[in-house]
Amino acid sequence: MPEIIEFSGAVLIGPEEEQRGLWSVDGRLTFVRPVAPPNVVLDGWVLPGLVDAHCHVGLGVGGAVDDETARLQATADRDAGTLLIRDAGSASDTRWLQRRPDMPRIIRAGRHIARKGRYIRGLAEEVEPEGLVEAVRKQARAGDGWVKIVGDWIDRLAGDLGPSFPAAFVKDAVAAAHDEGARVTAHCFAEETIDDMLDAGIDCIEHATGLLPHHIPRLLEQGVPIVPTLINIGTFPDIARQAEAKFPRYATHMTSLWERRYERVREAFDAGVQVFAGTDAGSVIKHGRIGQEILELHQAGLPAAAALDAACWSAREWLGAGAITEGASADVVVYAKDPRVSLEVVLKPERHVLRGRISGGGH
Repeated sequence: MPEIIEFSGAVLIGPEEEQRGLWSVDGRLTFVRPVAPPNVVLDGWVLPGLVDAHCHVGLGVGGAVDDETARLQATADRDAGTLLIRDAGSASDTRWLQRRPDMPRIIRAGRHIARKGRYIRGLAEEVEPEGLVEAVRKQARAGDGWVKIVGDWIDRLAGDLGPSFPAAFVKDAVAAAHDEGARVTAHCFAEETIDDMLDAGIDCIEHATGLLPHHIPRLLEQGVPIVPTLINIGTFPDIARQAEAKFPRYATHMTSLWERRYERVREAFDAGVQVFAGTDAGSVIKHGRIGQEILELHQAGLPAAAALDAACWSAREWLGAGAITEGASADVVVYAKDPRVSLEVVLKPERHVLRGRISGGGH
């Protein structure tokens, strides 16, 4: 007998599109009522599994974590409704998690690439500018179509944020990744880093705290989305306080970036730039916080449906992943209320179904 789950509530197949009548039959979605009765009936508002577009499963404060810790990280994300993760760089090889039917789907980016001595120790592959192209090719081949470059970090000699690599080397590296069939994203805190990345033909900007009005037309023209990671940006005041005595200019800069975080995201969204939700979980940010990131995007000024879309339908389309369509994998999350109206319910999914298996209960 087939394993059948009936979803008896409203099915949101888009931010503005809903219908009723959905089943999972042996792990595949169908809008056609099966002949056999369901094994389970789930009531509530049904959405495609959420997407965390900037997440680091397998990464801890000092770098790679053991397999059990990585499993617990992925489990926390899954239980929060995140059923698809775009990995933004990990020191661990998480391909074994991709083979686990009870774990979220992961699109891996290999290990992120940073300038030697200009990043958190143990997290990235560190290279000098002359080694950037080779490192990008290596990570493009190690991942699932994405490469992550750390575009800027504190320059201790200058006492402030500064680009990690000269612009010419970044341009060559992005071209090399594209040659390998991979897209490139970049960690960008500072204003000038975004210019360098857009000049290089980057495919996505992470954090984007340095976003300025003149960047917006370029983002639109080049089709480059941003992943603001507002939960992470919320840590900037603490970073500034810790750095103030030794690096006052850097501390002031980080504080300024934090103060304008919502304004910059809203300006980009209003102009039509694609905005996707990412928690930056891993290292100091706990996993399982996609609901909070969605609420942060709403706080920044995105309407509730748009904040939800940033972690749902549009995010899945951007990553080439299935949503709620006939024959798609049954990867859905169920809420007690319509999250477009009561957005706070994203913090407490009632159920989540992954590959046709109910993998969690109410919270």
